[in-house]
Amino acid sequence: MNKILLIIRREYLTRVMKRSFIVMTFLGPVMMAALMIVPAYLASLSDISEKRIAILDETGWFMGKFETGDNLRFEHVFYDLATEKENLMNGSFDALVYIPKTELNVPVNAELFSIKQASLSMRSYVRTVMKNEVENRKLIASGIDPEIIKSSKTNINIVTIRLSDEGKESRSFTEIEVGLAIFSAILIYFFIFLFGSQVLRGVIEEKTNRIVEVIISSVKPFQLMMGKIVGVALVGLTQFFLWVIFTGIIYLVFMSFASGIISEGTGIMQQQQGFTAIENTVGVNDVATKTNLSNVVEVIQSINFKVMIFGFIFYFLGGYLLYASLFAAIGSAVDNETDSQQFMLPVSAPLILGIILSNLIVNNPDGALAFWLSIIPLTSPVIMMVRIPFGVPVWEMALSMFLLVAGFIFTTWLAAKIYRTGILMYGKKVSYAELWKWLKYH
Repeated sequence: MNKILLIIRREYLTRVMKRSFIVMTFLGPVMMAALMIVPAYLASLSDISEKRIAILDETGWFMGKFETGDNLRFEHVFYDLATEKENLMNGSFDALVYIPKTELNVPVNAELFSIKQASLSMRSYVRTVMKNEVENRKLIASGIDPEIIKSSKTNINIVTIRLSDEGKESRSFTEIEVGLAIFSAILIYFFIFLFGSQVLRGVIEEKTNRIVEVIISSVKPFQLMMGKIVGVALVGLTQFFLWVIFTGIIYLVFMSFASGIISEGTGIMQQQQGFTAIENTVGVNDVATKTNLSNVVEVIQSINFKVMIFGFIFYFLGGYLLYASLFAAIGSAVDNETDSQQFMLPVSAPLILGIILSNLIVNNPDGALAFWLSIIPLTSPVIMMVRIPFGVPVWEMALSMFLLVAGFIFTTWLAAKIYRTGILMYGKKVSYAELWKWLKYH
């Protein structure tokens, strides 16, 4: 046991003291926050120049229907198509919409000319204006007032409320849960492969450098394998806990900022009597900001962070230990990373399958497919993390955890048989038949 602890200590300190570990530990939460905040911030600062668009409408249906706005300025032109194309080439405008006359009464085709690639928003707006006008004229021809159709259109707002076994109600946000489920699955997949591959590379490096021959003279192969696996696992847990702490600090800062603005907005509401019309307008804007921040806070509070963090830690550890033992066995059987690829795909296929099927699981997290994939140890680390944001019965999670632990013990036993034979074997191309022979050795 003392020898395993020494190996764990060596693996842990060697990796934790690396500059890359320190940098990523601090930058990880900042980078994750930046991925969400920076694009939105840059989009708000972006200066989109106004585009001048000429409308050559030979049908006359769409006169005055294109309204200037959203950085698009429309103006009708009346020369022939060839002349207007020349004007476009000369820079008189940025794009030309040509609506030709048709033998039919309904113009449904248009051509959009531009020197540079036309934006999607421009194409979408032109298509929408033409579609609405054609539909309105069809309705009028049928004796139906288009305003009646417009007034009949209604937006339906559905609030989802989840009932617990005790009958307690809590509001749920399906879109947030779906995003959190996919993100958790990808993150745990990334962590398992990141730290599992470290075990693989570490074993191959020690084997090719013949350092392992010296180590094996003092410890048993099983002790060496377990020491490396547990040591790297502790490195992963250390980084994860530090990420949780730093993310929590960012969360607290945001919540303090949000609470301050919400309180300020509440004060404005209480004092809005006696304000002038302009001041009332400012108050409305502040109230809107308050409402948006309140919604954000409500969404954050709806997430059960305790269950998410506990589930992530357990399934990361269980999944990592299960796959790391297999990666260690593969590393002991080959002499370089190139040779390991033939064994990596069959081993990693269940995890990849879990990621592929996660889109199906979020649509039916309580279905039979979701249940069985979250129970099978090879896929449960990914699939159970997909299901947890939607709520999983306690007995299902307990069964999944028990089977994952049992699966780790079984794969470690199999990996140890391969590891003790392959760790001292050099210069031989190993096949699946050879691995099967090693498994049958006593």
